Amino acid sequence: MRILLYTGKGGVGKTTVAAATGLALAARGLKTLVLSVDAAHSLADAFDLDGRLADKRHGVPVAVAGNLWIQEVDVTEEIGRHWSDISGYIATLLAVTGIEEVLAEELAIFPGMEEVSALLYVNRYAREEAYDVLILDCAPTGESLRFVSLPPTLDWYMKKLFRIERSILKVARPMAEKVTNLPIPSERYFDNVKALAGKLDGVDALLKDPKTTTVRLVTNAEKIVLRETQRAFMYFGLYGFTVDAVIVNRLLPDGLGDPFFEKWRRTQATFLAEAKRYFDPVPIWTVPLEDDQVVGAAGLAKLGASLYAGLDPAASFRRTPPYRFQKRAGAYVLTLDLPFVEKEDVELAVASGDLVVTLGNFRHHIPIPRTLAGSVPTKAKVEAGQLTIRFERSTAEANRG
Repeated sequence: MRILLYTGKGGVGKTTVAAATGLALAARGLKTLVLSVDAAHSLADAFDLDGRLADKRHGVPVAVAGNLWIQEVDVTEEIGRHWSDISGYIATLLAVTGIEEVLAEELAIFPGMEEVSALLYVNRYAREEAYDVLILDCAPTGESLRFVSLPPTLDWYMKKLFRIERSILKVARPMAEKVTNLPIPSERYFDNVKALAGKLDGVDALLKDPKTTTVRLVTNAEKIVLRETQRAFMYFGLYGFTVDAVIVNRLLPDGLGDPFFEKWRRTQATFLAEAKRYFDPVPIWTVPLEDDQVVGAAGLAKLGASLYAGLDPAASFRRTPPYRFQKRAGAYVLTLDLPFVEKEDVELAVASGDLVVTLGNFRHHIPIPRTLAGSVPTKAKVEAGQLTIRFERSTAEANRG
């Protein structure tokens, strides 16, 4: 199964582009699902579905054309399917603090539930080979980064903390129940967490395999939007994802004679040229501004035909992994493709067997191979869009050897 992630700054047209891509793939005979991962769903609106059909969706796939389905994850429905014990415990805990019951149940839908629910579907559809192509209409950039960072975060929690927490609570529960009025999580709560982790097993590797999954960034030829796209490109690389295309949407078409648009045309030309310099060798695709809103199957099909003229939308246009370990001159070297990063922006640390790379507000754990056990990062170099980190054996390990 091929997986395509479409994301970008809010308002750039990522949902429209994702929907148009779905129609283009379905027209090629590929069984395609467009899955909305954005809490503020607009996928059904892009297809101009009437209210009666929208009312019947309930978070399940709905056929909108031959070979094409759309699905908007409904977190309220997902709680009943996957989160009942977890959400129930949190709601009870909140209610004990004096929060009104209905509000407590609403607050128990905590950030991340929607993203994890979407990940559960991604893994399930991949295991079942339910579709030829799965398109993820992701939330705006910041939330999308949280989405892609969840699998390694959950995996780290399950491996490092879950068993310890469960074991301690199993011993301490009788005493804790005597000294506090707060509800203590039951064994069913931990069983629910473990079952969820099992359903997510393997999704991180699936999403980081460039042969299967690539990210496509949708942007506009404007300074603020392009800067966010540049940062997103860097951060997706940090999290181990491959960006195989950048789509510049809503460019003013050639032939406009009205002088009112002349300054806009010059601005767009400037930032389009800048985008090509920034993202090379990643391909840049352009979409012209239409004379009306792009809504409904006909408009989306027209956009898809324009965007993918002569291209296979399901192809992978870049397969180079964003980071890789190599051995050079007897030392191990980690190379990360992080265009636009400056050396002073990077902070490195080693914790619990992981290399922790911090860029601004984003932090990512990169597992250190067992062959590097006892090694520490000693040198880092930023050059030509790459961060190179050299590992050497620690003094204690060297003395032990």
